[in-house]
Amino acid sequence: MTILRRTLIAAATAALLGASFSALAQDIKPRLIRFGYGLNEQSNQGRAAKVFAEQVEKASGGKMKVRAIGAAALGPDVQMQQALIGGAQEMMVGSTATLVGITKEMAIWDTPFLIANTKEADAMLDGPIGDKIKDKLQDKGLVGLVYWENGFRNLTNSKRAITKMEDLQGIKLRVMQNNVFLSSFQTLGANAIPMAFSELFSALETKTVDGQENPFNTILSSKFYEVQKYMTVTNHVYSPWIVLASKKWWSQLSKDEQKILMDAAKASRDYERKDTREEAGKAMGDLKAKGMQINELSPAESARMRDKLTKVYAGIGTDVGMDLWNETQGELARIRARK
Repeated sequence: MTILRRTLIAAATAALLGASFSALAQDIKPRLIRFGYGLNEQSNQGRAAKVFAEQVEKASGGKMKVRAIGAAALGPDVQMQQALIGGAQEMMVGSTATLVGITKEMAIWDTPFLIANTKEADAMLDGPIGDKIKDKLQDKGLVGLVYWENGFRNLTNSKRAITKMEDLQGIKLRVMQNNVFLSSFQTLGANAIPMAFSELFSALETKTVDGQENPFNTILSSKFYEVQKYMTVTNHVYSPWIVLASKKWWSQLSKDEQKILMDAAKASRDYERKDTREEAGKAMGDLKAKGMQINELSPAESARMRDKLTKVYAGIGTDVGMDLWNETQGELARIRARK
């Protein structure tokens, strides 16, 4: 065998080996999943996103890797939802309230004073009504995996304590980009201003808006106590988050990959709810320690607000469909009867 021939064979062998190793590296390259969320990494949302990422990597043996990206770095909820629909982003967690423009049935979860406690919330979200509403997303290019807990929403502002409905008059109140929240607070007398969450702290700081409404955990983790003096415990809406996937992307996954993601989502849900409730239990004390003046709305004032919102309730029923509205009320009645 000539030296030239040996050289050519060696070169061909090296090329084949190189191609094989390249193919092998391609095979074991992990599937990267961008998982966006709005709050910061130290929040309950951030902690649960980390749990989700860890569960996926462990269950897949490193073949799937979640990159959790917080602080609205991929955009506010509405922008991320559109990115998922278009297939430009894989996953996210965000408010159900910002999905109402995509899937009108999501407005059920925005109904003021609908859910009274966390046991009712879990039974509703994880039961037939929650599944029915979640499944509506498929027609819009989204896959709903599980509901996380945002929590019961409460009012804060920089002008005065809210002890009665009339105290809301003239308050410039940021609300989510959602017609139910907008009409609810306009009906109660506030000057409701829809705004993305990512813009909120700056707007409070510059007095573009006077106040906002969110659960204890979000008020604490977002440091709203730095720009808000008064907080009123109203528990006016139980607010869920929902873990979403792009349907375009999801449909390309194997059944095993989908199961890994669903199992991890359920594990993160269970962790997130427990974590959120524990944090909420001590958050009010932390907010007091930070200097916020806190008062609780009386049951009589809550009842006055509910009475004032009769037209809003009728509007929600019309928007989501009276069949779903009546099913929801019936399911709540069954849950309460089981106590």
